[in-house]
Amino acid sequence: MAIAIPSLALRFPLSSSVSSRIISHLPKISNFRHSNVHSISAKGFGWDDVFEVSKADDRADGSLRFQRYSEKIKICNRGYEKKTDFVPFMVGDQIVGYVHKGFLDHLKKFRDVFTFPKDGNPLNVAGDYIALHPSLDRPEVRTEAVGDVIKQLGEQVFPGIRNELYPVTSSFGMPIFFSLERAAAPYFGIKAYGVHMNGYVKRGGQKFLWVGKRSNRKPTYPGLLDHLVAGGLPHGISCKKNLRKECEEEAGIPPSFSDTALSVGAVSYADIDGHRYKRDVLFCYDLELPDGFIPNNQDGEVESFKLIPIAQVAEIIQRRDFFKPNCCLVIIDFLVRHGYISPDDYGYLHLLQSLRDGDCS
Repeated sequence: MAIAIPSLALRFPLSSSVSSRIISHLPKISNFRHSNVHSISAKGFGWDDVFEVSKADDRADGSLRFQRYSEKIKICNRGYEKKTDFVPFMVGDQIVGYVHKGFLDHLKKFRDVFTFPKDGNPLNVAGDYIALHPSLDRPEVRTEAVGDVIKQLGEQVFPGIRNELYPVTSSFGMPIFFSLERAAAPYFGIKAYGVHMNGYVKRGGQKFLWVGKRSNRKPTYPGLLDHLVAGGLPHGISCKKNLRKECEEEAGIPPSFSDTALSVGAVSYADIDGHRYKRDVLFCYDLELPDGFIPNNQDGEVESFKLIPIAQVAEIIQRRDFFKPNCCLVIIDFLVRHGYISPDDYGYLHLLQSLRDGDCS
């Protein structure tokens, strides 16, 4: 199923500042229950809490629903006003990322890998920037040199090192300049890509979404709700092959099922948090599963799965911060494409555009 109005959404994304202004002009709601979303910690809620929230019988009106959805999108697009704290990261004459000015001190110890010219910027970017040393003239040489820097700086500078490489490129499908450790990607502000799959079931004229609860041992977002299948896109693998791999590892879905998943578009966001600048694009997939299929996690990263009516999933997203933040964008996009959010709903086009607030390229 195609994404509604893709050309408008991709060509004219709203900046985070515009989204903020939209929300600021909404009427103030005195009984806005979302204000207590932090009352239950990531590790402190269970499925009983999830279902209690999902079955709430006091449905919000149109403007409040829009405000709640918009706030979830804003969580993934923080810090837009701090973009000036970052300098371009360049390879040759291409900007491939952004590095926080305060983070440069870590990298200035490695003058054989990085340069910090004041003048002669090939793109005439005002002010400072950081570039790879011109002697690093091949992708494999750059990968090794930057990898050695990350190993030397270690977990204290780049927490959560996974030994998984992400491709560094100016945009999707373009030549790869080098490959970078996944944990370091947001510190260099490179574009990162992933696949997220909505696994759903039709039952009695109603649609249900499979929802996973992340293991409490996960280094990121432990215990939060997640998609049935999702994962970053590493170096050297296509989206389709990566989705097949993630389906088998995360939910025990065989290729005979996963290969029928439909590619339905993408969402994007740009999140600045301290020295980290996440510029992510998530390729979205829908997979209709047979009613009798039961997912079975294979890699220990998911605690359990539940099949939840999609209308109730929408209530969970609106009322609590139970979901991993970027999953909310993908599910809101699903709600739009499957008619749960329609053009007659308050703020429809603004919501549609804000799902691609990041650089969707």
